Amino acid sequence: MMTNATPVAPDSTRGAAAERENLTGNMRTLSLVLSVLAFSAPLVTVAGYLVFVIAPVGESAPVAWIIATVVLLIFSVGYTTMTRHVPRPGAFYAYISAAFGRTPGVGGAYLATLSYILIAAGLYVFAGITVTGLISGLGGPSTPWWLWTLVALIGVNFLGYMNVDLSARVLVVVMMIEVLIVVIFDVVVMVRGGAEGLSFAPINVASFINPGAGVALLIAFGNFLGFEATALYRDEVRNPNKTVPRATYISAIFIGLLYAVSGYALITAYGSGAVAAAQNNPSEMFALAINKFVLPGSSAFVNIVVATSAFASLLAVHNVASRYMYNLGVDRALPSFLGKVNPRHKSPSRASMAVGTIILILLVAVAGPFVVANSDPSVLIGAGSGVGSAGVLILMAIVSLAVIVWFARTGVPSKENAWKVFIAPAIAFLSLAAMVTFGLVRFDLLVGGTPGEFTWLIAVLLGVFAAGCAVALYLRSNKSEIYALLGRRDRTIDEERLEAEITTTP
Repeated sequence: MMTNATPVAPDSTRGAAAERENLTGNMRTLSLVLSVLAFSAPLVTVAGYLVFVIAPVGESAPVAWIIATVVLLIFSVGYTTMTRHVPRPGAFYAYISAAFGRTPGVGGAYLATLSYILIAAGLYVFAGITVTGLISGLGGPSTPWWLWTLVALIGVNFLGYMNVDLSARVLVVVMMIEVLIVVIFDVVVMVRGGAEGLSFAPINVASFINPGAGVALLIAFGNFLGFEATALYRDEVRNPNKTVPRATYISAIFIGLLYAVSGYALITAYGSGAVAAAQNNPSEMFALAINKFVLPGSSAFVNIVVATSAFASLLAVHNVASRYMYNLGVDRALPSFLGKVNPRHKSPSRASMAVGTIILILLVAVAGPFVVANSDPSVLIGAGSGVGSAGVLILMAIVSLAVIVWFARTGVPSKENAWKVFIAPAIAFLSLAAMVTFGLVRFDLLVGGTPGEFTWLIAVLLGVFAAGCAVALYLRSNKSEIYALLGRRDRTIDEERLEAEITTTP
């Protein structure tokens, strides 16, 4: 007996999909890994987020990144297995669609797009404030932060318009410089023994279990956001079946080790005075340490690199948001012109420009009053980035569950095993769900303000997810031939065979 199977698209629709021009690129594992690393802005993390973790949790702060690394490596097991068997470039969009259906899949894609746009909006404000402070600190004139935000917006949109290989080359150069600075600091501090010699205190798990552990883990998990976007670049890398899984694992390991080791080095540089330094002088903690142990006066150069780090992070986030919007445009869950590939650069140029335009409108609407009132816009950094981070964490938890549902429904392939398709995704889901729950309960830790002050922003995430679902339901009722291809289904190997197996019973 046949169930209510989704109508299969007419041959003409499938033929048009097959003839559609795809994104192209020549990214290798290294450039993909560094593009992911740029998302977390290494110098910003070491000089800022690490310090904010030391203050509440104490000397054992590096344990937060060790735990986050383990959890996200386990997440990667199911995630990369899914990428092999659902070889679509839509990432969250494709995998949620495959497991739970097209309607929640489109809702998830809308949520992902908005989340990355909000993260970018917060970063633009941060970049503007950072450059303004840098110029003043170097003895230059006082300049408005919004001017440099606009400059960053123009630069990022130019690179987003071009082929991804150009963005990758820019990110590789900036990331190499950042990582080199951080590694030199780490090595020199540990070779010199810091303030009081090396110890096991920074990696003492027992000491980490205290009231500040939740805050520390929330920040640490936030530093990994973006590493899951490797699957979005499937059409733009060499040998995606090898490059995407390899880059995903390497990104998780490298990010975790870099920040755990850097946290250890920063604490070692201050010894028993690390917590007091983090509480009393957080903004200068890293700068003073690098001046003391590496090179006096080097903090000025580091501040310059922090500004370029913010730009690199913006470019990485912008590229991710553009590709989600492009995939939705391809499937016509957003206007189809967004799914067009630039004939010269083979990039999602229209989607990229759309993302830039939305962010500009958002900044004018939300940050404009701060400019008019000449007030500090710092609150916007936490609000944008925090809401966006919550959205991505929610999607990561859902995707972990999607892996389980997909393989439970289609069966375990001969080359896979229960660990990859059931056990690891279950552990990842429970861990990420716990972090999401904590983050939503203590939403102020993500977005700033007092407890409960900005909780209403959660409704923005729910509203966008609902809007995506509504679009899919409209297509199902009125344009079944488009609905049938949602979730980048035309990209899937043997899709009709799989759908026939799933939607029919004896």
